[in-house]
Amino acid sequence: MLPSWRRPDVMARTRHGAGSEHDGVPGGVPGDEPAGPDTALIPAPAPLSDDELPAAVSAPTVAVLDDEHAIVRGLWRGIDVFRCLALAYAVWSVWERHEQVAHLVGAVAVLGVLAGWTLAVTLRPVRTVRAYTIELAIGCSAILATRLVDDPDVITAGAKTIPSIWPTAAVIGFAVLRGWRGGLAAASLVAACSFVEVVQPTPNTISNSIFGLLLGGCIGYCVDLARSSHAALAEAMRLDAARAERDRLARTVHDGVLQTLAFINRRATDLGGETARLGAMAGEQERILRTLVSQTDLAEVDRAVSGDADLRGLLRHVEGDDVQLVSPADAVLLPRRVADEVVAAVEAALDNVRQHAGEDARAWVLLDDDGDEIAVTIRDSGRGVPAGRLEEAVGQGRLGVSSSILGRLSDLGGTATITSGAAGGTTVELRIPNRRTTRLTNRHHGRRTPATTERGPQVRTQGRGAS
Repeated sequence: MLPSWRRPDVMARTRHGAGSEHDGVPGGVPGDEPAGPDTALIPAPAPLSDDELPAAVSAPTVAVLDDEHAIVRGLWRGIDVFRCLALAYAVWSVWERHEQVAHLVGAVAVLGVLAGWTLAVTLRPVRTVRAYTIELAIGCSAILATRLVDDPDVITAGAKTIPSIWPTAAVIGFAVLRGWRGGLAAASLVAACSFVEVVQPTPNTISNSIFGLLLGGCIGYCVDLARSSHAALAEAMRLDAARAERDRLARTVHDGVLQTLAFINRRATDLGGETARLGAMAGEQERILRTLVSQTDLAEVDRAVSGDADLRGLLRHVEGDDVQLVSPADAVLLPRRVADEVVAAVEAALDNVRQHAGEDARAWVLLDDDGDEIAVTIRDSGRGVPAGRLEEAVGQGRLGVSSSILGRLSDLGGTATITSGAAGGTTVELRIPNRRTTRLTNRHHGRRTPATTERGPQVRTQGRGAS
C-alpha cells in the first residue's frame, strides 16, 4: 500500500498549495481543480516506487515531503484570519459613519453578504480558483455597491467603501493559487472597481490601489519561490535515494554477477574455439553492467547502453582456428543497434560456411571503414553451392540467407552482395552507410541529404554459387 505522501491525490493537493487541513468540501467542488503556481520551468519530480526508495533515506524524505509548502499553508491560515478581521473592520467603519450613509439598510445587506461568505469559507475552506473568483466578484460588487448606499459628495470626500479592505483576501488568495501574475491580475481588478466607484480618484484611492498591486505581486512571487525551492529539494532527495539504492545494488552485483561474468570471459578466452564466442559475449555484458552500477553520470550510462559501439570489439569473438579477423587500427563506430545487427549478419554468414563449405574450409572476415561506408567482407575457401541455389532455397521457404543476412542489411539501409568464383569459395560483402560521417559531410557542405541509401539488398552469384 502506498504511503499517504505518495498517493496521487495527496501529491496533487500539496503541489498546488493545499494541505490536508485545507482540502475544503470533501471531494472538492464538482468540476473544479486546484490550481498550481506559475512555475512551469521547474516541474514537480516524479515519485520513486516502493522498491526504489531505500529504508535508510525514506524517513527524512517522507518528513520533508509531508512538510511541503509550509509557507503556503501558513498563508492560507493567514487569509482566513485576515478575512474575518477585515469583515470586523468593515462593520466598524460603517457603524462609525452610519449617520452619513444614505441607505443604511443597503449597507447592512452588503455586509450581510460578506459575513455569509466569510462564515462559509471559514468553516469549510475551499482552495480553488472558482471559489476565489466568486469571492473576488463579491468584493468588487460590494465596492461598486457603495455608490448605491452613499451620497456622491461623501464618496468624493474620501469616505471608505462598504467592504473596505475585505477584497484584499481574494487578492492574496489568487497570489497563492496563481503566483505573482494571479495576484497582480486580482489586484488590478479591485483597483479598477475602486476608480469606477470614486469617479474622481482621491489620494487614498491611488495609494490603496498601489498597495494592493504590491501586495498581490510580492506575495505571489514569494509563493512561487517557495514552491520552486521545494521542488528542487524534493528532486535532490529523490536523486539521493536513487543513488543510495544503486550503491546498494552495485555492491551486490559486483560481488556476484560481475565476478562470474569476468571468470567466464577469462576461462573462455583460455579455452578458445567455440567457447571464445561465449567469453566475448560475457565480457561485453560485464562492461555494460559495470558501467550501469558504477557511473553516476546518466549520460555516460546512456552511452554505454545505447550509444556508439566499436564494431571491431563486437566481432572479435568470431575469430578462431578456422576464422581470421582483419580489422583497422582505428575504432569503427556504429550505433549499438546497427552494430548488433551487423554482427548477427556476420555470424549467419559464418554459420553457412561451417554447414556448407566443407570441413577443411577456412574463412576470413575483413572489416574496413572508408568514411562514407563501412564494409564487412566474409570470404571462405569452401566448395560453394551451385548457381541459383539461393533463389531455389527462397522458393522452398528456407530463408536463412534471405532473412539473416539480406533482410538485416535491407533494414539498415545497406547492401549485401554474395558472389562465388568458378573454382569455389564464396564472398559475402556487407556495406552499411556511415551515418556519422554522412551527417558531418552534409553539414560541412551546407546541405542535408538522406544518410541511408535507397538500395535494397543485392545478391549476385557467379560460377558455383554461394556457400
